[in-house]
Amino acid sequence: MTSPRRQLVDPTSPGYFHCVTRCVRRAFLCGFDAETGDSFEHRKQWVEERILELGSILAVGVYAYAVMSNHVHVVVYVDPDAAARWSDEEVGVRWARLFPVRLPDGSVDALATRNRVEATAGNPERVSTCRARLASLSWFMRCLNEPIARRANREDACTGRFWEGRFKCQALLDDAALLACMSYVDLNPVRAKMADDLASSSHTSAHRRIQASSGDVAAALRPVSAGVPERALSISAVDYLVLVDWTGRQVRADKRGAIAESAPSVLRRVGVDEATWRYQVLGIESRYWRAVGAVDALMQKAADMGQRWLKGAGARGLRSAEALPD
Repeated sequence: MTSPRRQLVDPTSPGYFHCVTRCVRRAFLCGFDAETGDSFEHRKQWVEERILELGSILAVGVYAYAVMSNHVHVVVYVDPDAAARWSDEEVGVRWARLFPVRLPDGSVDALATRNRVEATAGNPERVSTCRARLASLSWFMRCLNEPIARRANREDACTGRFWEGRFKCQALLDDAALLACMSYVDLNPVRAKMADDLASSSHTSAHRRIQASSGDVAAALRPVSAGVPERALSISAVDYLVLVDWTGRQVRADKRGAIAESAPSVLRRVGVDEATWRYQVLGIESRYWRAVGAVDALMQKAADMGQRWLKGAGARGLRSAEALPD
C-alpha cells in the first residue's frame, strides 16, 4: 500500500531525494523496441534537457541523473529556504519560464509571457502558490514527466499514459548515502550493459561531468544544474568520478571491515569501508525502500514519520559517519 508523500518529504525543509519514474508497463518508450524494431533513443535527449532546464528554474539542485530506455533516475536537493528568499518578481519570472505563453506554432509569445510575470508578481496569493510549487519535489517530477509524455504522444499520434502514475522516492539522509546513491544512478548504463564505462554512458550526469573535465571539474562537487545557491560537497568532481569508476569495477565480495589500498581515498574521508560501500551502492533500490542512510539516521527518520522502523535499518548498511562539511 502506498503512503502519502508528505510523510517522507517535508515541504518546508531542505533535503536530498532519489526519484525514479518508469514508462508505463516498463515498455522501452525511450529506447529500442525489439518487438517493432522502432527506436525511440532520441527521447533520452528530450528527458536530459528537461532535467537540466528544471534544475535551472526550480529551487532544486540536480546532483545525478540517468535516462534509461524505460525509466529515469534523478538525485536532487530541494531547497524551500532558497525559494523563500526570492522576490515576488523573481517568482513570477521563474514561473513564466516554467509555463510560458505559447503561440499556435509552439513559439513563446514574449509579450503575453511578460504580462503573465507581472500578473503573478502582483498577486500575493498567486505568488505564495507558485513559490511553494517551485520548491516542491512533486512539482519537479510533474514538470519533468508531463511535457515528455505529451511530446511522445504527439509523435506517436496516440493518447494515454506514457509514465506510471506514481514516481518512487527515497530520502537520502546523510552525505555518505547521497554519494552512494549518485554512484548507483551514474552506473545504471554500465550495470545494464548498455555502456562499457562512464565515458560511454550517455545521458547521465557522470558523462556530463566528464565532458566538463576541461573546466573547473577539480573544484568541489556541485550540482550539474541548479537554480538556487549551490550546496557543494567537499570532494572534487574528479574524486567523485574516480570513486564511481572504481565502484563499477568491483567484483570481490571479501575485504569486509577494511578499505583496500587500491580503493579511492574519498571512502576513508566518508568513513566507509570498501565492502559496506559496495553493499549499499548495489542495494539502493533492493535493500532500502523509503530512505537511505546510516542506521541511526534511518531510525530517526522513522520516528519523525511516526513509524518504528524503515527498510534498511536492520541490514548491514553504511555505518554512522560524520557528514561531509559544507
